[in-house]
Amino acid sequence: MPQGATILVCDDEELIRWSLAEHLRSEGFIVIEAEDGLDALDKVERHAPDLMISDIKMPRMDGLTALRTLRERDFDLPVIMLTAHGAVDSAIEATELGAKAYLAKPFDLREVGLAVTRVLEQHRLANEVRYLRDQQQASYASIIGQSSAMKRLFELLRRLEDVEAPTVLLRGESGTGKDLIAHAIHDRGPRKDGPMMEVDCASLPEQLIESELFGHERGSFTDARTTKKGLFEVARGGTIFLDEIGEMSPGTQAKLLRALENRRFKRVGGVADIQLDAGVIAATNRDLAAEVKAGTFREDLFFRLNVIQVEVPPLRERREDIPVLVDHFIRRFNREFRRDVKAVSQEAMKLLLAYGWPGNVRELRNIVERIVILETQEVIGAEQLPSEIRYGQSRREATRGTTFILPDEGCDLEEVERSLLRQAMDRTSGNQSAAARLLGISRYALRYRLEKHQLGS
Repeated sequence: MPQGATILVCDDEELIRWSLAEHLRSEGFIVIEAEDGLDALDKVERHAPDLMISDIKMPRMDGLTALRTLRERDFDLPVIMLTAHGAVDSAIEATELGAKAYLAKPFDLREVGLAVTRVLEQHRLANEVRYLRDQQQASYASIIGQSSAMKRLFELLRRLEDVEAPTVLLRGESGTGKDLIAHAIHDRGPRKDGPMMEVDCASLPEQLIESELFGHERGSFTDARTTKKGLFEVARGGTIFLDEIGEMSPGTQAKLLRALENRRFKRVGGVADIQLDAGVIAATNRDLAAEVKAGTFREDLFFRLNVIQVEVPPLRERREDIPVLVDHFIRRFNREFRRDVKAVSQEAMKLLLAYGWPGNVRELRNIVERIVILETQEVIGAEQLPSEIRYGQSRREATRGTTFILPDEGCDLEEVERSLLRQAMDRTSGNQSAAARLLGISRYALRYRLEKHQLGS
């Protein structure tokens, strides 16, 4: 519910105005009342409401004339019309004039609240899409960046627009926007008219990911009560995006490799071959070449995925994009949360440019969003920035690249690794995913090393 939005209720019947206003106020909206079309136009000018609910038949100026006048004056105001029961012609005319919905009298107040919420949300989304399309700073699709690193990336993406690439591998740290790149490749590629299906390989349990990708036949396992199509089948004619593919289990890696090699696959429990007719984009924040050496990622799958490799640069390597991104996010969240932040002070911008951004663009977006929501000043000052930006590096950044000093007498590398594994498992109470994050490796790499040192789980 978009509470706090301002609703203009226009009806010449005082009782209807009152009942609508009271109900909408109880739902958390701010309500302005108008008794006819002329009064409504005046209040639109003075109060800039977020939505208008208007009766059609009113003295002095009816609702359709008021709606037509709003459109002539280029007011971007969503309107819900109230119509008498059976007044189909008026409802059609209102829709042609741009009304977003209409409610027939007598109406249920609950329906009014639902209609207001739906229309406000549709209007917000439409405004956001329009805003993003109008951004002159967007150098490629909806991806913001004017640095030399991003220009090189955009040039590579343009070369892929008319190419049916068998697979594309996106590499980059978390928060760099690999998902946006994947969508841009699909939206501008030869399969843009087909569906784009996404799967997060890190979030699905190992026992479910195979069924999610390839589907299953009824009865193929305990809970398989019906036959289900997998994403590779659903994505026919389009693209499948395998995010965090470095987290995929070895068993599923083998089946994925066969599907990519043969361009055919079987559902779990199935016997019939199904043609793979989908482009494949994979993404990872891992060094898959290192994972191959560690034995946790198949070398043959790595080579199959690595036909076209796209490196997405971290924010610290494209600092000249930070002011552009900050401006983009301020304007976006101003619209979304009805705020009026104007700019960032020079001191604050210096701190933003100096920070290491371990969370990349996602971290920057979240910080700007939080400031726009919570602060009331029109200019973002240094004092409004998080402490890790004001006073130094974040803990994650500070520990990146930590140097371990080799003793003069040397050391047992295997014992050092065994000790670090024990510490990570002890500190996380045996939680392998958390321990893997502490060590900066995938959970499959952790399992491999635990088995290697016979540490168990």
